[in-house]
Amino acid sequence: MARLAEGRADLGRVMEFRRAAFPRTDGSGEEDAQDALSAHVMVEGEGQLLASFRVMLFGWGAGLAQGYAARFYDVAPLAGYALPIAEMGRFCLAPGGVHPDVLRLAWGAMTRLVDEGRAGLMVGCSSFRGADWRAHRAGLALLAAGHIGPAEHLPGRKAAEIVDYPALAEPVGDRRAALAALPPLLRSYLAMGGWVSDHAVVDRQLDTLHVFTCVEVAKVPPARAASLRAVAK
Repeated sequence: MARLAEGRADLGRVMEFRRAAFPRTDGSGEEDAQDALSAHVMVEGEGQLLASFRVMLFGWGAGLAQGYAARFYDVAPLAGYALPIAEMGRFCLAPGGVHPDVLRLAWGAMTRLVDEGRAGLMVGCSSFRGADWRAHRAGLALLAAGHIGPAEHLPGRKAAEIVDYPALAEPVGDRRAALAALPPLLRSYLAMGGWVSDHAVVDRQLDTLHVFTCVEVAKVPPARAASLRAVAK
């Protein structure tokens, strides 16, 4: 079951879940300024929290400056976007593997929020575990080879430490293995026709490497959109 968090008890569970999923190297707290601006989604099963994420809805592109991604990326190229934008963040899964039903319920809940908010774009930061880009070379090469977004919408460089995709002209190699190495959330974005930034950002505090990710709702493949909306009902 997927539902919105309600009250302090639910939010407390979400924060505890997030702390386990995103342990901070400096020991600082998990809650941040974006939490108060967000709807928090909980996916539960047999009394256990299996996944969670938050969604911020901005009325048009300029609002992205208040979002999480704007801490790390210059989102000005999207400022003129005329439709609402939904920013998804802090996507967490319980340990023990990725269950397809959990992802299906999470994306169904996201689809409902996007449709209700009439969002034209879904954006977020997709995180690789571990800040050393060399461990993610194959995945980054795959992104560089065919998933970089349109030049007019690409977010610019802003973070203190970034990684340009290594050896952009280098062949991807084993495409299936490279795809499997991508974070589950990022694979879902790409399956919906999503694109990524032309660089990754190193987050030492969370020991992650992440890329700005965007999906244009109107361009989601019809069969995929229909299946998501069936779950969202």
